[in-house]
Amino acid sequence: MPSYDPHAASAGGRRVLIIGGGTAGITTAARLRRAGVGGVTVLDPADTHWYQPLWTLVGGGQAPLKSTCRPEASVIPEGVTWIRDAATTVDPDAGQVTTAGGKELGYDYLVLAPGIQLNWQGVPGLADAVGHDAVSSNYAPEHAPRTWELIRRMRSGTAVFTQPSGPFKCGGAPQKIAYLAADHWRRKGRLADIRVVLAIPDAAIFKAPAYVPILERVVARYGIEVRLQSELVGLDPANREATISDNATGRKDVLRYDLLHAVPPQSAPDWIRAGTPFSDPASPFGYVEVDKHTLVHPRYPNVFALGDAANLPTSKTGAAVRKQAPVVVANLLAAMAGRPATARYDGYTSCPLVTARDKMVLAEFDYDLRPTPTVPLIDTRKERRDMWLLKRYGLPALYWHGMLKGRM
Repeated sequence: MPSYDPHAASAGGRRVLIIGGGTAGITTAARLRRAGVGGVTVLDPADTHWYQPLWTLVGGGQAPLKSTCRPEASVIPEGVTWIRDAATTVDPDAGQVTTAGGKELGYDYLVLAPGIQLNWQGVPGLADAVGHDAVSSNYAPEHAPRTWELIRRMRSGTAVFTQPSGPFKCGGAPQKIAYLAADHWRRKGRLADIRVVLAIPDAAIFKAPAYVPILERVVARYGIEVRLQSELVGLDPANREATISDNATGRKDVLRYDLLHAVPPQSAPDWIRAGTPFSDPASPFGYVEVDKHTLVHPRYPNVFALGDAANLPTSKTGAAVRKQAPVVVANLLAAMAGRPATARYDGYTSCPLVTARDKMVLAEFDYDLRPTPTVPLIDTRKERRDMWLLKRYGLPALYWHGMLKGRM
């Protein structure tokens, strides 16, 4: 990989610095290169690139962890410089980023795609408990295989699945693993002996109303006890006790669990929240402020944001990135040419809701939470085996060979 020259630029004399080498960063870099843009640099310290949507199936015993990752070097687009370092501060007036390794990187255009931060310490007791005894989480690759071990070994007792309040990535994942577990126990004849509790902080089981009746039928089929407006606020792993708060009444219940799948609270990375002027003042989680349609920062027209770190009122998914990246690239190219940003993102996102070990509902919707189906001829709002096959095999292939190559 070529070394970084802070004075190097594209043929038009423009330097594009992308912070983040995950889904959003690599997809944007690939699209820029396909558009003929030179002088593109990706800043990211990770040596492994993960396809995170499959972690739910890893936790459900339906995919090996090794199938979800590749070396980061293998996904860097040809002609793009990769700096294995982490951003720590940005001076937008000087057009300069400082890294953890002490580098000072100049830019003409900045794309913020640093991903999301998992705040395990946000729930007392969770950081020490996760990955041990009866507590796991599919939100970290080192823990996802353990989820399946806990599900596979469970014969009776109480299984608790939780979702945090506030924006978080892969919005359907906290409940998908509950359905996979319940379906496994049903097939093994154990479900009657297992109490399944699903705590969701929202007033409905899913934000897009069109999909609520479908999911209500799913939870009824498994006999899952859904606690709405409820979330995990404390954990006593020594006694296997989870404290669940009812956010509507303020009441707190202590549940003894035999299996706990917990999703940690999430936010923008600390360096964004505390070290830059990019955070949205309306966001207590520090996500980057951008125009929700053009994905341009309102105060810095040469700064763009997409992916999990952007403060957009839609679910944080890879499918959302697939629609956001073309908008960022089009509006960045317009800025280079001195034209206004006219490309628009409508909030499209997609949540592949796995409802059984061989069934899936494909929830697709926009900023207005209206269904926006993209698969022709079939009703993706029904539980379908072909949609599960798409989730397990089709979408990963499209990701590695399509999205990350800038082809879709």
